[in-house]
Amino acid sequence: MTDASLPRYLAIAGPTASGKTAAALALAEHAHQHWQLPVEIVSVDSALVYRQMDIGTAKPSAEELVLAPHHLINLIDPLESYSAARFVQDARAAMQAIQSRGHLPLLVGGTMLYFKALFEGLNDMPATDPAIRAQIEQEALRHGWPALHARLQQVDATTAHRLAPNDSQRIGRALEVWHQTGKPLSHWHAGQDSRLGGHMPLALLSLEPSDRGWLHQRIALRFDAMLAAGFEAEVRQLRQRGDLDVSLPSIRCVGYRQAWEGMDQGEPVAIWREKALAATRQLAKRQLTWLRSMPWRQTIACDQPDAIGQLIRHAADALQREPASAWPGRN
Repeated sequence: MTDASLPRYLAIAGPTASGKTAAALALAEHAHQHWQLPVEIVSVDSALVYRQMDIGTAKPSAEELVLAPHHLINLIDPLESYSAARFVQDARAAMQAIQSRGHLPLLVGGTMLYFKALFEGLNDMPATDPAIRAQIEQEALRHGWPALHARLQQVDATTAHRLAPNDSQRIGRALEVWHQTGKPLSHWHAGQDSRLGGHMPLALLSLEPSDRGWLHQRIALRFDAMLAAGFEAEVRQLRQRGDLDVSLPSIRCVGYRQAWEGMDQGEPVAIWREKALAATRQLAKRQLTWLRSMPWRQTIACDQPDAIGQLIRHAADALQREPASAWPGRN
């Protein structure tokens, strides 16, 4: 249940490369010009929190950051970790500050676990146990992550179904929770009795392609643009620090992991580029699966010419149901 005292907000979600940033900035501009309602954007992206990782995360440009205030970007060093629990805490604090200024919080991103944690609340799932995690990683070194994915299928088919066989971070966490509690991760995700109250948006505007091929083409074009902008050099600069490796959540971000491992193995760019594209397509597929589990979302076909216009109309409909007193600066 949503606490009525918490800030009202809109949310834009969608798979990678679906045009979320452009849609958010267009909505912010429209709201300011036509509704006299300033918008501030709160990032819902587990990669944008890292400093020194700009090109491969498709971080908003300096020009885009000027168009609307952004929050939860460049929070931590790549050596650090960020969690869904911290995201909920940070997002709520940002939204409260935004609404105190009479502005509209607009949450934008593709990290569906963060959205789910915010919408449905957090539960008392146990914290990470380094000893158990180390044991699982040793088994993965011996047998491979697909073998551990098969083991997860036996104890938690629901979670295994939504994970790729090489998704080491999430497979490891799911097995860790099983070893700690004797209960599958899906049990903790589904359980409502121990959750801390969720916080639902006025509307979840979901950018989803009607043609998957369109999205795959966008993914390839964007990754090639990243390469042209210096992504390879960005990864090499991170490697030169000497304190980062592929076991860290930051370096396991899609694109970075494939580049890092490719450099470890001396692969040419063309080889790890293909691996990165395949991993990004798999990420998009998982993101769409998450979104389809939210039947109350409002879907916008992002591959249609009027996608942004549709999104703005959906946002206007949601805001019209709200009292003007919700944002004092709005006429």
